Amino acid sequence: MKRRLVWLADHSLAVALAIAFIGPLVFIALTALMSDRQALTSSLWPDHFQWSNLVEVFSRAPVLTWLGNTLLYAVPATVFTVVSSVPAAYALARYRFRFRRAAFLLVVAMMLLPPQVLVVPVYLIWARLHLTGTLWPLVVPLLFGDAFAIFLLRQFLLTIPEEYAQAARIDGCGEFRVLVRVILPMIRPAIAAVALFQFFYAWNDYYGPLVYTGEAAEHWTLSLGLASFKSVHSVQWNLTMAATLLVMAPLIAVFFFAQKAFIEGVTLTGVKG
Repeated sequence: MKRRLVWLADHSLAVALAIAFIGPLVFIALTALMSDRQALTSSLWPDHFQWSNLVEVFSRAPVLTWLGNTLLYAVPATVFTVVSSVPAAYALARYRFRFRRAAFLLVVAMMLLPPQVLVVPVYLIWARLHLTGTLWPLVVPLLFGDAFAIFLLRQFLLTIPEEYAQAARIDGCGEFRVLVRVILPMIRPAIAAVALFQFFYAWNDYYGPLVYTGEAAEHWTLSLGLASFKSVHSVQWNLTMAATLLVMAPLIAVFFFAQKAFIEGVTLTGVKG
């Protein structure tokens, strides 16, 4: 008992933070399993676990359609971000060309620019291409890279000694083979971190789908659909929490299985300039 008390005292801040983060999740899960009447009371523990709430959500809303749209947004966005950001980050980290530092500062500036600043001109461009009302305006721009992904990958690449690439060039490898055969296997943690960041962002994105698919319900994602579900069932908190739990569950599962690569990619990213 004394050893446990000492451990709690040494990790009191971590325990408090863990409770603060886990508490809302537990509250959502317990409320999702309550009846309609009990969900409106101050009770914190269900009288009986009403698992049918999770099934009823699917009958009240097109959750599978929202899920399909979310995957059509999140998966291509993640793939496009990784494929386009790796070469850009490699060029900024390894090549010596004119205005390289200015290009890097431009990437950093794009990270600081709020998306709301450009929403009107960008929306007009997509409207002229007749692509509003779909998710394409959110996916296609990622073919040209993402500022945060380029920055993170570039910082990670700076921590890799140049001697590895030089040895591959001496063996006859061109730049493309150096990147694919030598560099990519060494930056897999950073790629995993970037992929997870982008996937989580696309999964939770509300602003983008609202702007481009707000009037096209058949293209709504889970975040936009969940907001609509909440407004329709504003009194039935058990169903609202059940829908929230269903939306959160895949992300929790993905992070649980990929947390090692995610944490490694973030912690090993250097701050070398």
